[in-house]
Amino acid sequence: MNAFDPAALECLAALADAGSFDRAAQQLSITQSAVSQRLRSLETALGRLLVVRSRPLRLTEPGKVLLRYARQMQAMRADLSRELGATLGQDERLPIAINADSLATWVLPALDAVAQAGLRDGFGLELIVDDQDFTHDWLREGAVLGCVSTVAEALRGCSAVALGTMRYIAVASPSFCERLLPEGLNRSNFARVPWLVFNRKDDMHALWVSKAFGVQGPRLVERFVPSTEAHVRAAEMGWGIGVMPEQMAAPALADGALVGLFPEVWIDVLLHWHQWKLRTDDSSAEPALRAGALDRIGHALIDGARVALKPAPG
Repeated sequence: MNAFDPAALECLAALADAGSFDRAAQQLSITQSAVSQRLRSLETALGRLLVVRSRPLRLTEPGKVLLRYARQMQAMRADLSRELGATLGQDERLPIAINADSLATWVLPALDAVAQAGLRDGFGLELIVDDQDFTHDWLREGAVLGCVSTVAEALRGCSAVALGTMRYIAVASPSFCERLLPEGLNRSNFARVPWLVFNRKDDMHALWVSKAFGVQGPRLVERFVPSTEAHVRAAEMGWGIGVMPEQMAAPALADGALVGLFPEVWIDVLLHWHQWKLRTDDSSAEPALRAGALDRIGHALIDGARVALKPAPG
């Protein structure tokens, strides 16, 4: 079997999506035996192990390289089908990785027109959420076609555009400040009060403390709240100090449910949009309606960030 046979690549992508042979077979509407045979032939042609037969399945490094190519082929095939007016498959989707704070604030409005076009044209967005420092890993491993990330350097075969900065500030409820910070937050008490943390990848609270008090690697009392909306709510209820995007805290600051701590201290996070270069022609010469779906996602995010985020430095 040719290592770049479309059916074989489709099989590899289905295994990556489904995580098992039986689910991949259901997704492709073929037998599980056929999935195994296609994968075995593909691995034989390449002389490489592509999938670790675990639960769930895991792709090896060569498998991830080939998956990136498979994703690009899927996206280009879908673009071509739309331009020719052909009917797309029932599960044509464009996976992109977004950080949770962007998803909770500005990304959905920015992508609304693209999502509505997908309802009409037969494609859908798949939004995968991870920390902004880790979304780029999804792109490198071939799991997504684009990502919003703090990483500035583009992968080979990808483009990267600075979107703007998301500003993070520290906030707490008035009742929390009265009970636990009667003298205000300072160097003697910041390590004793609880800080709200999204997950174990989240270090924004530590970065803020380091900047506010000049302490490297502060050891803080952490309270995990793995939801952006619940993060704000927990801060309002007095569970701890939250370090969150300025636009996320703005409504609660305006109505007095939250108060800012050290308003002169903030963390600016520069975000970038990365995507695979799927077109070989000059896309600037194409009518806007014929632009590839991934390009339309990128343009929508760039336009949305221009309104919602602070300008990128320089």
